[in-house]
Amino acid sequence: MTNFAIRPEDLQNTLAAALGERAAQITVALGEVTVHVNAAHYLSVMQTLRDAAGCKFEQLIDLAGVDYSAYREVGTDGPRFGVTVHLLSVSLNQRVRVKVLCPDDELPLVASVNELWNSANWYEREAFDLFGIVFEGHNDLRRILTDYGFIGHPFRKDFPLSGHVEMRYDAERKRVVYEPVSIEPREITPRIIREENYGGLN
Repeated sequence: MTNFAIRPEDLQNTLAAALGERAAQITVALGEVTVHVNAAHYLSVMQTLRDAAGCKFEQLIDLAGVDYSAYREVGTDGPRFGVTVHLLSVSLNQRVRVKVLCPDDELPLVASVNELWNSANWYEREAFDLFGIVFEGHNDLRRILTDYGFIGHPFRKDFPLSGHVEMRYDAERKRVVYEPVSIEPREITPRIIREENYGGLN
């Protein structure tokens, strides 16, 4: 067992050799290695990262959905939804981030990695629930945080902050009832005080 961390650049080279053309890009930033992969190669890349000799990423420690729609406001275009995964190799004392984009904005879909790491189960269900990302091959893909009858995906950037419905317990009916949201949506913008020479700046 290795007790020292490998240099990010060395890991970058190891991953490039193991993944070949299946990796769209492998970058190093702030001491972290990130592998960008196309959805078509995602599952095979993840299998290699788990099993290849120089990789041995035995643990999936995080998986999250991402909504990139706001990136268009800063001039970055591309698919709206993606998945980011963090893997850890305990035996080789190294970690890697994997990013994959869902090619279809209308039906965001990538392969499930639940068969490779069972820790992906609830993470994939969470990304499905909150972002609407479908993980093909997941054997129990259903909502995990929202209510059974919930409509929509609350982490999408176009989902209203107040939601669409509110629920409360009705004492007369002796059950929970759902009603349209009664709170008017509003945006609170902090007041900014500007001084001409604040801190000696002109």
